[in-house]
Amino acid sequence: MMPRDWGLIAAAGALLVDQASKILLLYAFGFFTLAPGVPVVSTPLVDVVMAWNPGVSFSFLAAHSTLGIVFLILVAIAGIGGLGAWLWNAARLWLGVGLGLVIGGALGNLVDRLVYGRVADFFDVHLMGHGFFVCNLADVAISAGVLLLLLDMMADSGARVPPVQREAE
Repeated sequence: MMPRDWGLIAAAGALLVDQASKILLLYAFGFFTLAPGVPVVSTPLVDVVMAWNPGVSFSFLAAHSTLGIVFLILVAIAGIGGLGAWLWNAARLWLGVGLGLVIGGALGNLVDRLVYGRVADFFDVHLMGHGFFVCNLADVAISAGVLLLLLDMMADSGARVPPVQREAE
């Protein structure tokens, strides 16, 4: 199989796991009815809560109007298209899988924005009284994909370093 095939599998897996978790939490466990930010399950590192994100990462560029939501949808589609073109030409396994995870996560959040006008987040990550962020499994896939892209970039950059040439004696 080609790296792009593994990337497509990773994208489909990320999208399916993300959407299945959201359907389960929103509909089966009734998170639609929960007050935002109230923990349902608490652990030392992660609380399970209901949070709606109207923007992108950390609610940056929050969109509360139809025009803003349409803008974020178009940006997401353009980004997914660009990543898809990159994936189609991927030559290395980790590059393909990393791109697939980012694409699948972006598609998961895009589905939320299309269906709800905002993104459903459930996992409030914190440590020793300091809150860091609230995310969903699409965000986890995106983060894992970016990590793989960075690892692939570092491994690939080492392959391009020309050998040291000795000076003539």
